[in-house]
Amino acid sequence: MSYALSRPSSSQRSGLLAVVIGLHVGVFLLILATKTVVPQIMEMPLIVDLLQAAPIEKPPVAKPLPMVKPQPVKPQKTPAPQTPTPQIEATQSSLPAPAAPVAAPAEIKPAPPAPPAEPFVQPRFDANYLKNPAPNYPPLSRRMGEEGKVILRVLVNPQGAADSVEVKTSSGSQRLDDAAVNTVKLWKFIPAKRGETAVQSAVLVPIIFKLEQ
Repeated sequence: MSYALSRPSSSQRSGLLAVVIGLHVGVFLLILATKTVVPQIMEMPLIVDLLQAAPIEKPPVAKPLPMVKPQPVKPQKTPAPQTPTPQIEATQSSLPAPAAPVAAPAEIKPAPPAPPAEPFVQPRFDANYLKNPAPNYPPLSRRMGEEGKVILRVLVNPQGAADSVEVKTSSGSQRLDDAAVNTVKLWKFIPAKRGETAVQSAVLVPIIFKLEQ
C-alpha cells in the first residue's frame, strides 16, 4: 500500500506565506519597541544644607598716637670768660717824652750822562783801489743764453777778507751762482767800523749776469 503526499494548494501556500510575514513583522515591531523604551529616572529630592558663613574679621584700625607737645628748651646762659685786665700803675713820669727823629731827605744824584753812541760804518766792496775783478761769464751759460741777478751775503772780518759767502737770492742758474760765489770769495773789502775800531759785519753784494747785445 503506497502513500502519496498531496501537494498543497495555492490558497494554503498564500496563507502560510502570510503567517511567515506576520511573524517577521511582529518580531521587527518587538525589536523596535524594546529600543524605544525610555528608561525612567526617579527624581530624588535635592536637599541642601545652608552653612553659616564665618564672620569676616575687620583689620584693626590704628589708633592715632597722642600728640606730645614739644617742651621749649631753655637756653642755658654760659658765663662769659673773664679776660685778665692789665694792671696800670698810677705813677706819672716827670721826664718829657723824647721827640721822634725826623729823617733827612736823601740827596738825589743825577744819573751820569750816557756816553755818545759810536758811529757805525758798513763794510764796502766798491772802492776803486780795491780792484775787485768781475766774475767770469761761464761759457756754457753764454752759449745757452743764461742771464740773471744773484745777491750774495758776505761776512767780512776786521781784516777786510770774506769769511763766508752764501747765496741769498739765486739768479736761476746754478752755473751763474757758482761763478759769482767763487769770485767774491777772493775779493778785498773795507771792513765795517764802530767808531775807529774795525769790526766784523755782513754786506750784500749784487752781481748781474747779462749778455752783450
